[in-house]
Amino acid sequence: MNLSWLPRITAFVVVLSLYGCIHTAPFRNESSDLTLPRTSTAEEIEPIGRSEYLTVDDAKLYLLTRGKDRHAPVLLWLHGGPGGAERPLFRYFNSELENHFVVAYWDQRGAGRSFDADADPHQLTVSRHLADLDAVVDHLRKVLRHDTIALIGHSWGGMLGLLYVQQHPEKVSAFVAVAPLIVPLRAQQAEYNFVSTEARIRKEESVLTRLQGIGPPAYDTHDRLLELEDLADRYGMVWHRKPCKICVVLKGLVTGLVTPFELMSIHRGIHTSLDAMTPELLGLDLARTVPCVDIPVWFFLGRHDRHVDSRIAANYFDSLHAPYTHLLWFEESAHNIPFEEPEKFNRVMIEEALPGATGSKSCAWRFYELHPPGNRCLIERLYIDCMAL
Repeated sequence: MNLSWLPRITAFVVVLSLYGCIHTAPFRNESSDLTLPRTSTAEEIEPIGRSEYLTVDDAKLYLLTRGKDRHAPVLLWLHGGPGGAERPLFRYFNSELENHFVVAYWDQRGAGRSFDADADPHQLTVSRHLADLDAVVDHLRKVLRHDTIALIGHSWGGMLGLLYVQQHPEKVSAFVAVAPLIVPLRAQQAEYNFVSTEARIRKEESVLTRLQGIGPPAYDTHDRLLELEDLADRYGMVWHRKPCKICVVLKGLVTGLVTPFELMSIHRGIHTSLDAMTPELLGLDLARTVPCVDIPVWFFLGRHDRHVDSRIAANYFDSLHAPYTHLLWFEESAHNIPFEEPEKFNRVMIEEALPGATGSKSCAWRFYELHPPGNRCLIERLYIDCMAL
């Protein structure tokens, strides 16, 4: 997700808010621990609107849970970054999902409303995020009385989700990877090569000069990462369909999806998380780490994505072993599929990716339910590890 524009917009909206030009509305029917009363409809639909902080070891993690019917399937968003809290964007573009699922939005450690300026950045590790995610999943399963929940991960969230479902398939019903990060080092190299080639073809010396200034990958600091991302976005390879960003921010503020000072936390969180976690991420390759999972998996890839490079994800998908897999291309999107093609994204999520919510299930899903995977992935993982000795 491209956040290079965030500081300028943040400064603008903070000034407006100080002069009383922006009113930030609270979440409707929402408190620190609120379940809305049961309605009198024949279906006995019971909405839920719950805003809370979970204490996990030494951190307070923000979790927002919303849905038209608290008995609907549970869907937990895993945002990108690391540190790029996308909850306001998910709710702005994809809130239709709340009419069909109980949707949980978690701000990861060091991100958004979970950002703590006094926290030790050395706590921002992959293993720490996996432990945090497990605590959030168990909390949702307990509170909502579900044995399993579905996960959906965008970018870094896709990598986090795949690592998690490999470890805890018994807690997850399905996983949707949206423009997932698969091999961070290869993604950086592919993005750099794309920008360099495109700039030479177009004879854009200013871009080549900027590339020369940051040098070739690997990058392990936020400034170089975001500089390369900004250059790729010049060619529509991060956002292919670009929204009016100031319009999105202002509407988000007016409708209460985000606060002015929260924007500053988002900005600081992504810088801190990228600096802390990128050196570790550069050593990861999911083709080696997660060759198989024991749950159904969907991949949503943007045809124009050269930020994490959708071709890397497509190659990984072809090699991934799972009881059910499906790859869907979004032809008008780059890296930010839920926000570039929200209507198609929402429709596919509701009607196809999680068909249990609508009551109609594909043959593949019925086969999966009749033939549970058992421990095939564990056996295969042990075999691969043994062969590597």
